[in-house]
Parts: sequence; structure tokens; C-alpha cells
Amino acid sequence: MSLPAEGEPRLLRSLRAAAAAAAHAASLGLPAGVAALARPGSSECGGFSLLLTQALLVFSPEASPLRSLSRKAKVRAHWALQVLALLCALLGLALVAYHKELQGKGHFHTWHGRAGLLAVLYASGQSLGGLLLLYPKLARGWPPGKLRLYHATAGLVGYLLGCASLVLGMCSLWFTAAVSGAAWYLAVLCPLLSSLVVMNQVSNAYLYRKRSQH
Repeated sequence: MSLPAEGEPRLLRSLRAAAAAAAHAASLGLPAGVAALARPGSSECGGFSLLLTQALLVFSPEASPLRSLSRKAKVRAHWALQVLALLCALLGLALVAYHKELQGKGHFHTWHGRAGLLAVLYASGQSLGGLLLLYPKLARGWPPGKLRLYHATAGLVGYLLGCASLVLGMCSLWFTAAVSGAAWYLAVLCPLLSSLVVMNQVSNAYLYRKRSQH
């Protein structure tokens, strides 16, 4: 998933590389901060954000730590990180549900809870859909290029949904009581920055390529 750099201004490439590096830092810093709050399920949800972001940045032509490896190796790393992210999300969801049950509270009564549940279900379906790329025979004649396009764009939707769930969680009474001022704005900036970087990566890898072919 790379954009041909031919004819592209060097400044633009540098800015995109800097943004991708910042997304790496944000994906590491946010889970560390959330885990420090030590609420049940918070560290697992932070792990979901970290691993999912890294699973997508594996294909970044500017900031992937694996960019010197073959595409096959990157796909394997992507799948490993994706599975770990999904396991973290499921564990976090289970811990939050158990904690609410102990306190006698209802489940999924907030926009954050509903968006989080939808993000986990969507990620599960997206992972199953990715099996068509790992095992092309299951696709029954679908062109691999189209499958990659559908998988990438659907994955982008799921990632944005996960980021939206994080931002909604940061608007909760619990989070705003624990984090305020500049720290709150910095926390919100993390998923927003990562989502912009991933959107740019996917659009450059697929939409640009599609336009260049016409």
C-alpha cells in the first residue's frame, strides 16, 4: 500500500512522514495514559487502539517499521496485530460488562458504550472478511485488487468508528473528572491525528492509484 513518490514535492512527503511518526507516538502515549487511570477495561481498550493503529501503519510507506520487508511479511504482521487488537477489545468489553454487573448498572446506555460495542462487532466482521485475502479460493473469482480495495476502505470505516468511540469515552463524566485542561485536549487530539493519518494512507494507496489509471 504505497503511493508512487514520482513528481511529489519533497516537503509533502516530509510532512506526511512527520504526521505518521506523530501517529505512532499518539498510539503509544494514549494507551499508557488511559492505563494509568486504572479503570476496569481501560487498559485493554487502550491496547485495542494501539494495536489497531499499528496494524494499519504497518503498510505506511513513510513510517512503517517494516517497510524494508516484503509485502507478505507485512500482511502477516498486520494480521497478528489485528488479532491481538480484537482480543484486547473483547477482553476489555467483557471486563467493563462484568464491572457494571457488579455495580448493578445497565449495559450500553451511553453513546460511548454503543459505539464501542459496534466497533468491536465491526472489527470482528472485518477480520473475517480479511480471510478472503488470505485464502483467495474462498473469494470464488473476485479480483484480488478489488478485494484489497474493499478490505482497506471497510477497515478505514471500522478504524474511524473505533476512534469515534474513544473520543466519546473522553467526553464521559469519568474521564473528564480524571483528565482536564490541556491534557484532555491532547488526549482527544491523539485519535483525531491517527485517523487523519490513516485516512491519508488509504486514500493515497487506493484512490490515487485508481485516478492515475484513468
